[in-house]
Amino acid sequence: MGLLSRILRPRLEATAHCDLPCGVYDPAQARIEAESVKAVQEKFQANDDPSFRARAIEIKEQRSDLVKHHLWVLWTDYFKPPHFEKYPELHELFNKATKAAGAGGTKGSDDPATGQALLDYIAQIDKIFWETKQG
Repeated sequence: MGLLSRILRPRLEATAHCDLPCGVYDPAQARIEAESVKAVQEKFQANDDPSFRARAIEIKEQRSDLVKHHLWVLWTDYFKPPHFEKYPELHELFNKATKAAGAGGTKGSDDPATGQALLDYIAQIDKIFWETKQG
């Protein structure tokens, strides 16, 4: 290592839990969108008008994509290796949750049961998230 490199080398290494203040991460964003998905599914089931149903499907699919987006942000930006070590089920839980919001789940189904299943996965993620915020 050259003299200049040694002089300019950082003397203190800083580490941070996340890229931004942790307050920007919250599973509530995914939950709110998932609640919208389930509500649209229920409204779809209660209405036979083809125009209404077409619009409901479009909104449900958009909201399902937003759920996936919010979950991916948590999965990739908030949760770090120590979390995955402490909660080994976390990767599988996120995988199941994002799939529950995808084509095989709420995006592809008008059944409110799929919306509830998605909300149940998010509730599990939420519980772990808040446990990580305590420590």
